Amino acid sequence: MKVAIIGCGLIGNKRLKHLGQHALSIAADTDLARAKQLAESITPHAAVTANWQEAVAHPQIEAVIIATTPNVMPEIALGALRAGKHVLVDKPAATGATELRPVADLARELGLQVRVGFNHRYHPALLKAHELFTNGAIGDLMYIRGRYGHGGRLGYEKEWRASADISGGGELVDQGSHLIDLSRWFLGDFTEVSGCAPTYYWEMNVDDNAFMMLTTARKQVAWLHASWTEWKNMFSFEIFGRVGKLQIDGLGGSYGTETLTFYKMKPELGPPDVERFEFPANDASWQTEFDHFVRDIETGISSGPTADDAVAVWEIVEKIYATRGELVAGARQ
Repeated sequence: MKVAIIGCGLIGNKRLKHLGQHALSIAADTDLARAKQLAESITPHAAVTANWQEAVAHPQIEAVIIATTPNVMPEIALGALRAGKHVLVDKPAATGATELRPVADLARELGLQVRVGFNHRYHPALLKAHELFTNGAIGDLMYIRGRYGHGGRLGYEKEWRASADISGGGELVDQGSHLIDLSRWFLGDFTEVSGCAPTYYWEMNVDDNAFMMLTTARKQVAWLHASWTEWKNMFSFEIFGRVGKLQIDGLGGSYGTETLTFYKMKPELGPPDVERFEFPANDASWQTEFDHFVRDIETGISSGPTADDAVAVWEIVEKIYATRGELVAGARQ
């Protein structure tokens, strides 16, 4: 499969490393030097352009990877779809639900794949947890508790993530959207949304913390906290069923070794039996995600997360931002 990468920064380079047998044919970036650097890192070298329209119109291209800032993602995705290309766009895929809905609609109309890069679904501990859940190992789900955060870095308030016009929002969008997507993956749609997205530490016009309580029609709850003031990087995702609990900790690297702990309740209750799985290898989620994207193209069956999933995440994010008041309203104008 011939692929175009649009956006040749950190994520674009990460995507390049996981193409496997598939070939990068063209690299596009408004900073042509970055496109050249990415293209020259592989053999044979790919073509380069500063014009994304040229990249998506290339007749040999079958799939387009969009790794730009969120504010331009929907326009590029629509252009790629109109050119007949499948799309892998990094999360959050837009700066709001309104901009993203036309992408979901057009993909459906044309029968093309749009996968949104919620790659956390493809971490091995979460894949194993979802397998156990699907097989009934923990019984009916009751609730989820999730925490995700890091502490930023010097100058963080000056980066593009701190500009709502470019990013769509702060930590609620950045890491909070992963927690929302994972919760939907296990619990389904949420009918009630509450929470708040304050700014405690960083001098920026977007949130640096997000607290969420999401409730399904069956009153199952996802209780979530995403933070840019988590001074020691951490990831914790706990899934509580009537007969067991699945707990995922760490994502590798600075977040600690990725583990899944399965607590199996006994009929008489008391201390549960415990089974622990460790995944010490390097993060394989990006490769697994891309492999699933290719499989979906080959089969014509969308396995998600799709543009519709990303729209659902954005609808939750926007409900929480609606409670944030004038601060976010001003930042998003």
